[in-house]
Amino acid sequence: MTFDIQQAAANANAAKNAIANLSQGQRKQLLESIATLLVEATPAILAANQKDLDNARAMNMSSAMIDRLGLDEKGVQGIAKAVNEIANQDEVLGSIANIKPLPSGIQVGKMRIPLGVVAMIYESRPNVTIDAAALCLKAGNAVILRGGKEAQHSNQALAKVLHQALKQGGLPEAIATVIPVPDREVMAQMLTLSESIDLVIPRGGEGLINYVSQNSKIPVIQHFKGVCHLYIDAHADLDKALPILENGKTQRTGVCNALETLLVHKDIAEQAMPLIDQLFADKAVKVHACEKSLPYFKHAKAQAATEADWEAEYLDLEIAVKIVDDFDAGVSHIQTYGSGHTEVIVTESLANSQRFMREVNSSVIMLNASSRFSDGGELGLGAEIGISTSKLHAYGPMGAQQLTTEKFVVYGDGHIRA
Repeated sequence: MTFDIQQAAANANAAKNAIANLSQGQRKQLLESIATLLVEATPAILAANQKDLDNARAMNMSSAMIDRLGLDEKGVQGIAKAVNEIANQDEVLGSIANIKPLPSGIQVGKMRIPLGVVAMIYESRPNVTIDAAALCLKAGNAVILRGGKEAQHSNQALAKVLHQALKQGGLPEAIATVIPVPDREVMAQMLTLSESIDLVIPRGGEGLINYVSQNSKIPVIQHFKGVCHLYIDAHADLDKALPILENGKTQRTGVCNALETLLVHKDIAEQAMPLIDQLFADKAVKVHACEKSLPYFKHAKAQAATEADWEAEYLDLEIAVKIVDDFDAGVSHIQTYGSGHTEVIVTESLANSQRFMREVNSSVIMLNASSRFSDGGELGLGAEIGISTSKLHAYGPMGAQQLTTEKFVVYGDGHIRA
């Protein structure tokens, strides 16, 4: 099958005003229609997803990738629920903020407007197809979605839902394009179409992010790897720290908000490390331990950590562990090896929690809470198009508002410049 991405991008660009100019109520109705049609199409979506799962297992894909790929009835309902939540969020377009009079007599404010055409490149997770589309539509953008070949059947089943909803609303199908071929050449060409596409968001493995960043002629917001840290402070409550560690590392390993490195203050190590050892043994977590922490692992499977372990994203039941001499050493380690995603501190010290919040500049900082909350749905965005580790123009989980920009609006009454 051949696919003309240049024409598809031109069509999306031509259709973008059709979604941008809808009223809040019309966009809400469109999103609610998508949610309803998703539930109705559950059998077809699951049948398509099963084909992808069968292919993935035949190709001996990793358990983490298969976990990301799989859908069930509850999962489809969860996607539909997220779309309804996005539909019912406050309007993000057209609001004018910070209007102020200036000495010249004019009044100046800033209005939120759509970005235009957003291209999303992602791997495995078919839910991203709907999450990204719904958020872009909420923000008045057209969207081009390029999923991985491993989710091709699932993504096309979801594309039918999007197009059916657009058709029912009397809107061009080009507002939401799901590329039907996995050819890398199509993606490479898409990255050159700066005249039709306004923003590219890659979401996936390190190789994909690097390829897009290095080859795109279109602005890129990176969703880079999640090397998420948990720092157990000297003043930590271990009754909080252990469940936060267990949840962050073992609840779901193949996601970017799972913990990959544990830092433990030396003053609490004697108390904490035997408990951590038992937890990791019970959960079959493989440990890459620093020289100071390695002797504590009597039950869990552990080996000496290498330099590469401090920047590894395992996406598995695997973790790097380091005992640090003090608070500053913990922060310095995160600043050196963190990927800008999510960091957690467990402490009862107000001073240390405030310092951690100020000094660690990853996109999400957690105090006494699991890294697994670093998710658009959990943070009140309904869903996310990704977790940006680029500081421009958005940082952290990206919802509908982060898929807009601002323009200046100036009010006068015949004013001219002196």
